[in-house]
Amino acid sequence: MEHSFTATIRSILEKSYGIRSEEIFQNSLLIQYINEKTRSANKGSKSRSSFANLYAIYVLVEDYLKKGLDKKGRYLKYEGAIFSDLFERQRALPFGDKLQNHALNHRMNSEFKKFFPKCGFEPIVRQTNRYWINEKFLKIKINGTQYNISQEILEIINKYIEVKKASFSEFINNLKQMQEINTNDDRNAPKLIISLLSPKVDARIFEIVSYSILKYHFHDQKIFWGFDIKKLNEENLKLYKTGRTNANDGGIDFVMKPLGRFFQVTETLDFKKYFLDIDKIEKFPITFIIKSDEDVDVIKKKIEKNAYEMYPIERIVVSYMKCIEEIINVPMLKSFLVLSIEKGFLPNIIEEILIQSKVEFNFQDDDDSDDE
Repeated sequence: MEHSFTATIRSILEKSYGIRSEEIFQNSLLIQYINEKTRSANKGSKSRSSFANLYAIYVLVEDYLKKGLDKKGRYLKYEGAIFSDLFERQRALPFGDKLQNHALNHRMNSEFKKFFPKCGFEPIVRQTNRYWINEKFLKIKINGTQYNISQEILEIINKYIEVKKASFSEFINNLKQMQEINTNDDRNAPKLIISLLSPKVDARIFEIVSYSILKYHFHDQKIFWGFDIKKLNEENLKLYKTGRTNANDGGIDFVMKPLGRFFQVTETLDFKKYFLDIDKIEKFPITFIIKSDEDVDVIKKKIEKNAYEMYPIERIVVSYMKCIEEIINVPMLKSFLVLSIEKGFLPNIIEEILIQSKVEFNFQDDDDSDDE
């Protein structure tokens, strides 16, 4: 797999190993795996980043080097790194403060097997709460000479972090520049936001932008409610973001007050995902925001068709389909954005995207530091 960051990987290896660098690249499955996971490096902040599995490798290799375990024979008797120490270190790395434990526990090994099904070993060795990096992946033997690539592994991942930080800084700066000008007269601002709804955009960015657009789409819509017809309350609809983006934590993404309406963001048309979300809230009606340009009726028919293939019983399928209160696709989000811009909410939407993005990606720029 060749991509723009592959040249950086090769450059780091060449600096250390000269004419042997290409052989090391070809003989190291771990380097090849990292190469696969760094495809997004030069594609901008909006492309999906792969930090979790890379950081699982990083903290174990870092532990290996810090404790001098690269010296001959030492790793054989090492009692293993403690999970809490590794987990804390992962979260201290850039973009890592919200990472969960899945990568260290099984996800990295599982994905590695998909890439290299014939390999009989796993990169991460685990016993209870103790962890090791499999040294077989760090020592590469070529023509009778053994090379330990642990230092280069860290250097490659550090370079990937550096590139992604620079890319995200540019993204944040673009948003901030739009704040500093009269955004309602700037034609580039809506174009930027629309570009963040692309199918190729990172799922977290898509969720943040969807939330920001919907928040101000409903912002000035009012509802009258109360327990006494003579004493009704007048209240604007307000959308709340209920948790981390793309967290895979079983939560519901947005909740609207005072209607108590639930929203879930997704990028899949797999009906099982929809029905799982419906089951989470005991078949309470839910609105799905789907990263798709397909017509809403087409999407709904696909979900229904797939459901019948799994559950060839009309009663079951109908009961689930009734719980889909509404489907909001990308064209609808774009139309909501246009209406909000016409109402003068573009600066608010940009501000919301900026705030949510900085929180989600644990980004702190110089201005933020100065304010503290």
